[in-house]
Amino acid sequence: MILLRILLFPFALLYRVLTGLRNYAYDRGLRPVASFDVPVITVGNLTVGGTGKTPMIEHLIRLLQGDHRVATLSRGYGRETRGFRLAGPGDTARTLGDEPAQFYRKFGALATVAVGEDRAFAIPNILQEHEDTAVVLLDDAYQHRRVKPAFTILLSDYNRPFYTDLLLPAGRLRESRGGAARADVVVITKCPPEIQEEECIEIEKQVRRYTQTPIFFTTVRYGAPTSFGEHRQTVPTAEVILLTGIAQAGPLKKYVASNYTIMAHLAFADHHAYTTTDLDTLRRLAQQHPHANILTTEKDMVKLVDVQLAEARAGLPFFFLPIEVEFVKNGEDFDAMIQNVIARD
Repeated sequence: MILLRILLFPFALLYRVLTGLRNYAYDRGLRPVASFDVPVITVGNLTVGGTGKTPMIEHLIRLLQGDHRVATLSRGYGRETRGFRLAGPGDTARTLGDEPAQFYRKFGALATVAVGEDRAFAIPNILQEHEDTAVVLLDDAYQHRRVKPAFTILLSDYNRPFYTDLLLPAGRLRESRGGAARADVVVITKCPPEIQEEECIEIEKQVRRYTQTPIFFTTVRYGAPTSFGEHRQTVPTAEVILLTGIAQAGPLKKYVASNYTIMAHLAFADHHAYTTTDLDTLRRLAQQHPHANILTTEKDMVKLVDVQLAEARAGLPFFFLPIEVEFVKNGEDFDAMIQNVIARD
């Protein structure tokens, strides 16, 4: 691994130059940036892969939806459509992408969910369709600089913090660590619930090398497994077959292993589009472990309930594990910062 990083380092230097020039152009006003009358809150990260953007977006929706019309705008990774699209009753993960489909399933009655590669084009369309929109949440848009945000939230995974990582392709950074300076707040995600104050102070010290903005720490709160599909049960068995199609399955697997016996783990890449072949493989595993339920993520569930998979899915004992963001401390201060963004605009 070290040798591979050394070999890729020259390409990482080239990547640094290219991304640096791009950011310089935006910083100096050499490239156009769109501004809007409603506040835009950007949620993103410096690295590729999962840092907990989806549960953070959901936290923001829950925080704001009682008093404001909230819109979410995602690129829509893995969808079969292109261009701008407002989510509606007939949409699925195939037409929206897995994360927007999850947002719509949970909040569609109270929030606007949209997808579009060109955010600067998509936002006016949202505002035209829903004139009462009070805030737009941009999902995974830290590097999307064509839109001027009112507030920017930078997420960094506790298990792989940006300040120890390298630029692509030697590492996982989309841009240099100095990009953290654009953030209005930094959130260290997926922390162990028992994280000590001394460790938080050390992490803050490392982050402060790149930005002086407030720093918060969050952990993942797992909910009760929820049955879905045709084979409904109220409580999962002690044995499970774990099914994942997410970027970083390690923390989830660790949690599941502490509560259940994992008989098998069928792992796919992030945004994987499930097929009947995948479910045939899953059925064979279920036959090998007849006392095990199938446990998956909520993000995977929205793809597995696709009507095109109904026959292949029939009879399999599925559960999904819901998750939420939980602040280790000072969560009310974070929420107040977000509320103030809406109030000042």
